[in-house]
Amino acid sequence: MATIAGQSMKNAFLHGRWTPEDSARLYGLPDWGQGFFRVNDKGHVVVTPTKEPALAIDLLELVRGLHDRGLGAPVLVRFTDILRRRLEELSSAFTRAIAEHDYKGGYKCVYPIKVNQQRHVVEEIRDLGASLGYGLEAGSKPELLAVLGMSENRPDMPIVCNGFKDDEFIETVILATKLGRNIIPVVEKFSELELIVKHAQRYDVRPQIGVRIKIAAKGSGRWEGSSGVRSKFGLFISELLTVLDYLRKHDMLDCLRMLHFHIGSQICDIRNLKNAINELTHIYTELRRLGAEKLDIIDIGGGLGVDYDGSQTAFDSSMNYTIAEYAADVVYRIKSVCDDVGAPHPTIMSESGRAMVAYSSVLIFDVRGATSFDAAPEPDELEAAMAAEQEVPQPVIDLIQTSQNLTDRNLMESYHDAMQARDEAMSLFSLGYMSLPMRAIAERLFWSVGRKILDRAVKFKEMPEELDGLPEILSDIYFVNMSIFQSMPDSWAIDQLFPICPIHRLDEEPTRRGVLADITCDSDGRIDKFVDKRDVKKALELHALRPDEPYYLAAFLVGAYQETLGDLHNLLADTHAVHVTIDESGEYSIDEVVRGDTVAEVLSYVQIDHNELRRNMRREIERAVRAKRLTVAESQSFLRFYEAGLDGYTYLEE
Repeated sequence: MATIAGQSMKNAFLHGRWTPEDSARLYGLPDWGQGFFRVNDKGHVVVTPTKEPALAIDLLELVRGLHDRGLGAPVLVRFTDILRRRLEELSSAFTRAIAEHDYKGGYKCVYPIKVNQQRHVVEEIRDLGASLGYGLEAGSKPELLAVLGMSENRPDMPIVCNGFKDDEFIETVILATKLGRNIIPVVEKFSELELIVKHAQRYDVRPQIGVRIKIAAKGSGRWEGSSGVRSKFGLFISELLTVLDYLRKHDMLDCLRMLHFHIGSQICDIRNLKNAINELTHIYTELRRLGAEKLDIIDIGGGLGVDYDGSQTAFDSSMNYTIAEYAADVVYRIKSVCDDVGAPHPTIMSESGRAMVAYSSVLIFDVRGATSFDAAPEPDELEAAMAAEQEVPQPVIDLIQTSQNLTDRNLMESYHDAMQARDEAMSLFSLGYMSLPMRAIAERLFWSVGRKILDRAVKFKEMPEELDGLPEILSDIYFVNMSIFQSMPDSWAIDQLFPICPIHRLDEEPTRRGVLADITCDSDGRIDKFVDKRDVKKALELHALRPDEPYYLAAFLVGAYQETLGDLHNLLADTHAVHVTIDESGEYSIDEVVRGDTVAEVLSYVQIDHNELRRNMRREIERAVRAKRLTVAESQSFLRFYEAGLDGYTYLEE
């Protein structure tokens, strides 16, 4: 038996009136929202960046305000105050754990800019995290150059360099060390250590060196394969011992300062982390015993999860622990192992990029239309269609009878009868024994019966698993003004779940169920899996569209990776982005507006010269004028329209 996603609908059915609280429960805001997202009395989603209900930003009012400023949907809204709160929560969790366990080491965190490399995001983390001792992590040469340029006059800010490194990368790190930067290159393969030693000797520098190791313990969830001894990065234990000998030989063993590992992104089960930390700390104490006495930092990498579905379980899109438990387990495990052998407590460093930025960004987009699959034929239409036939096909008669005889007691029997009748109708049509109008009637009758079955089933707490596919079969298609590939690529590429819900009309019962199709011409540009506490639902509860009235949806927790991984499928580019803060009085302000790419800018990314396009179109228009296919006025109107398009938004505009 399967739990029905519309349990909140049942509650509303029982107490007779739909409320904003019913919507909040239906879409899971109290679960995945972590206090940052709520539903107000108007039925609008509000953002409470400080988690204080009095300081709330109404998303619908924000969208209307942006519209008045000439910024239409889709738009990505970044909430600086949520970002600040997440940084503080992470730091506070480790501060409390260190105090509670009488831990003698400290805690630092570096932000891997690969998670979201947008300049405004990196700069906000750099500035907000300064008082917390936060730093930045670079995983490539371009990222290193960006980090160095964005950390001017911050000599104490920690910089960690991961990823594969060539000679130029290493030389840049050594020069940055000589410049006075607090930078640590992490050795991923032995040849990198040789380059570090070469350039350190050349520039007479004593660099800080980190090494990443492959440990036996593995992560959990979708990225489990990126950890363990078969992981892409890091040294085997045998290679680690060779590193010690090499550094000792070159009188640089005191430069070994950091031990690093990574057991995968989005760790959903805390038990895997405990085992890995235990193994890592034993390696740390052994390295110190073998002579690496200056080794004083353990970098536990990334992996701190985000509870995308709010279930607080070991499901791939969730996590069965809190930030406080994460910090407490890390501190306790490291302390216990160190105390057992009398080793000093190291500084703990993490690279929790996903947990830092995911909550701070919300993607808001509008619906441009919908297709439904449950329009029953009107009685007059049905009678006329049947009268036009010499003989009404039996499957059509069976579907009519199934619809008329449907009760709460025969849902399964009716479902089986409807499925059989539909299949028989398709077979008759394929063999040439059913007309096209009759096939259309059969399809609509089947959808109508299915809708009646589903509406009745929603009243019950559970329904047979055999009916689980019915919501998907009958779900509407809502066409949304955005690109999955640009703004939510993980949804397409790895089936990552993101919370999605309407941002208004939440004081009304959603009477439709639908999947979302974006405006790209690719059939994969759709979202048909949605968060459902401890499960995945195949359709999202939505409201019927109203003529000439906008309907806005939002995808939440999209701050990590989505902007960076997005591509230019159909040349749909970055959306508008706005940075919003809230003051103590509850008034919000738009601090930064980053307009989305124009069509001309996007074309330049794929080596198409928009100026050449303009020249080509002018020549073509002039030829049309000379041939009297266009008047001069029409030609100028066309040219203005074409050039305005090149300078405009890549998404649908009003």
